[in-house]
Amino acid sequence: MHKDNDWKSRLNIVYSTNPDFAYQSEEEEPVEETLAPEKQALRIELDRRHRNGKSATIITGFVGSDDDLKELAKLLKTRCGVGGSCRDGEILVQGDLRQKVKEILVKEGYTRCRII
Repeated sequence: MHKDNDWKSRLNIVYSTNPDFAYQSEEEEPVEETLAPEKQALRIELDRRHRNGKSATIITGFVGSDDDLKELAKLLKTRCGVGGSCRDGEILVQGDLRQKVKEILVKEGYTRCRII
């Protein structure tokens, strides 16, 4: 069996003669823990800026991992039947669907969401 090679995790150095030298190694980013749906305080707002007059519903205030954010965005987009995206902790859903998004979120357990 092969042992896990320690040298592969070392960064930016091949060899050092310093006996007190500490190798740099890749550290994984701490994974942000996702809050339970009933503890999430989501804000639903309408945005028309920089969109050539088209409106978009933006959901902000999500606390959790990017994977959970993407999963929630996918759920909202499929239930609303529209496109959108999620980045920087925001979910963007195309169109003015504030009320429908709120209804979907409440059914999913996000009770602390409000329309701004």
